[in-house]
Amino acid sequence: MKYIILVGDGMGDYPLAELDRRTPLEAAATPHLDALARQGELGLARTIPKGMDPGSDIANLAIMGYDPARYHTGRAPLEAAALGVNLNPDEVAFRCNLVTLRQDEAGLVMEDYAAGHISSGEAKELIAALDAGLGQDGRRFYPGVSYRHLLVWRDGRADWRTYPPHDWTGQEVGQLMEWDSPERPLWELIRESWAVLKDQEVNRRRQAAGKRPATSIWLWGQGRPPQLPTLKERFDLTGAVISAVDLIRGLGLYAGLQPILVPGATGYLDTNYAGKVAAALEALKSMDLAFIHVEAPDEAGHSGELKLKLQAIEDFDAKVVGPLMAGLKDLGEHRVLVLCDHLTPLALRTHTPEPVPYVLFDSRTPGDQLQFFTENDARETGLLLEQAADLLPRLLEK
Repeated sequence: MKYIILVGDGMGDYPLAELDRRTPLEAAATPHLDALARQGELGLARTIPKGMDPGSDIANLAIMGYDPARYHTGRAPLEAAALGVNLNPDEVAFRCNLVTLRQDEAGLVMEDYAAGHISSGEAKELIAALDAGLGQDGRRFYPGVSYRHLLVWRDGRADWRTYPPHDWTGQEVGQLMEWDSPERPLWELIRESWAVLKDQEVNRRRQAAGKRPATSIWLWGQGRPPQLPTLKERFDLTGAVISAVDLIRGLGLYAGLQPILVPGATGYLDTNYAGKVAAALEALKSMDLAFIHVEAPDEAGHSGELKLKLQAIEDFDAKVVGPLMAGLKDLGEHRVLVLCDHLTPLALRTHTPEPVPYVLFDSRTPGDQLQFFTENDARETGLLLEQAADLLPRLLEK
């Protein structure tokens, strides 16, 4: 038996007036997802335990079969693992975004949490400059992908209060910088980054080209490394994880999955969908499980652009779900779990914690029900898994 988990990051949404009160999943053309919904088990799963922040780290930890309330220690340690950075017991890893802050009459505004989706090559130059200027006193900066990078800080604190930058798009963030709080060293380091980034040639080139410069770092998602039993230890399961996002690959490493880097996998609409599918089908020839993560719908949700989100959902269906299901026919019996990790509503441009739609398909027992892969149809089945960590044992029939 082969097992596949397909995650369309942030596909879920709210009904929109411009779609006649339909959600993007309801409005998008998704024949392959809908075919799975007709033939499989459709329902809702709570990927974000009550009281926890609706982050992709928490949601995907649950989808991989781990209770976040027990195992979650922060987002950045997962990204550190993907970058090959080993954390010492006295070190804390921080997510280090390159962002665009704007000073105007409203104050200090988070203009862009992704610095115009800066390229990885440009970002690498900036991270090198930051490490040269600020990488001292137990601090080291490591380059990642696009705007997502890593700071390892010996004197950083895992219990500092930090804020996901995508939650503050277009909002005044100077109010967050509390200089009389325990987090003062964090805010001081962020301010110190402004001088380093201000005169970088990369930013001058971006501004000349009409692109947003990276004016600041933003530190968040910190933590120490988690202690996870591997899926091999738990279920005697081998597998691969395929994602453009360091966070997901790092989580896969802790779970004992083999990360597969696909050339041209960007995390955006221009990602190499065909390469991801081909890598998954090849991995399944010798492994039990393929975990495939597609970031593009989430990025579209954060941007608040309906056209892009519809395209991301339709691309996920046409370029991932369809070709993968066709290829699986040559690999024998298989069970497929498809879901989003959380909602990323266009109206809010950030993650929300509601249960997400999922479908579980078994090639041995295809059904035939009049239902579609949408939030509402999943809700109407009346099936709700309160703990999404139960989805993996359900997929494995354990």
